[in-house]
Amino acid sequence: MTVREISETEHLAFVRAQRSTSFLQTPAWGKVKSEWRRQSIGWFEDGGTEPVGAALVLYRQLPKVRRYLAYLPEGPVVDWTDEDLGAWLRPLAAHVKGHGAFGVRIGPPVVTRRWDAATIKEGIAADGVRRLGELAPTERDGTGARVVTQLRELGWRSQAVAGGFAAGQPQHVFQVPLAGRSEDDVLAGMNQQWRRNIKKAAKAGVEVTSTSSAEGILEQLRAFHDLYVHTAERDRFTPRPLSYFRTMVEALAAEEPDRITLHLARHEGDLVAATIAIRVGAHAWYSYGASSTEKRDVRGSNAVQWAMMRAAIAAGADVYDLRGITETLDPDDPHVGLIQFKVGTGGEAVELVGEWDLPLVKPLYKAFELYMKRRG
Repeated sequence: MTVREISETEHLAFVRAQRSTSFLQTPAWGKVKSEWRRQSIGWFEDGGTEPVGAALVLYRQLPKVRRYLAYLPEGPVVDWTDEDLGAWLRPLAAHVKGHGAFGVRIGPPVVTRRWDAATIKEGIAADGVRRLGELAPTERDGTGARVVTQLRELGWRSQAVAGGFAAGQPQHVFQVPLAGRSEDDVLAGMNQQWRRNIKKAAKAGVEVTSTSSAEGILEQLRAFHDLYVHTAERDRFTPRPLSYFRTMVEALAAEEPDRITLHLARHEGDLVAATIAIRVGAHAWYSYGASSTEKRDVRGSNAVQWAMMRAAIAAGADVYDLRGITETLDPDDPHVGLIQFKVGTGGEAVELVGEWDLPLVKPLYKAFELYMKRRG
């Protein structure tokens, strides 16, 4: 197996041939992360001309030296069921080291455990249960366990952060399975409160409009961003600037006509909720959301989530992904509200393998670790 740089056209063709690939592993995402140097790479078997694996590599420069951390968010897209992962990862390490990397970070898109909504609900209500990992999972994935073992044996280091969100991509996400399910099936799987809120929004006259064209999204992006900033002030997080969303819309919409969609929920002309959804093949994500503090009783957030789920079902998606959650099930932890909201969809908590680092130049990698600790 060899690894070499490929064109963005070759990379996109490989992504299109997959049932599911993270949007963070599309060529367009490299354009969104303009502060990183981007590169599309492919894996080739001996004598082969078509890639059997692909990845977006983002190179982040270490301060004051021309060396880089090579980052493959939620990638690479390779055969993670292979019992010899070294055959894939060794040429990756050699390639990025040849392009100035002192270390490489990957995020295998591989599941280790799942917990269904009923199990999580019981865990939140139970005395003495404080974390998701303390609950017996509904399902364990043998491939995920094997990947973790192989990565350790190959010298990779887990970057998992206990309890909260990691600095990179989340290890725990919440997903609603859609494969083989109709709208009625998904609606029936929700808890009573979610179904009631969706009906309440419809009865109150909440209307959700959606647009996937770059022009249409950009025309209404200011309205989304104003509501998003309002949400950030209320919920105390740091919002991204409007320019970031413009770049994201322009890059993703140019790659595929239905890659990114803006959903706006209005009540009597007032914007009460807004979301950005992304889809690659059969995987649909809820990426960003915003909601008004006023008129919360009309349940715009439930209405817009349901609109996104219906769009994902109509597009033939296998999964609707509500992205990151923390491990906490502690009723006194402010983060528990996030998982409680998502549990109402009737989906499942999913634990991934997480992000892993391989130091390539150990003194520089150690300096990078110290730099990151000082930053926060």
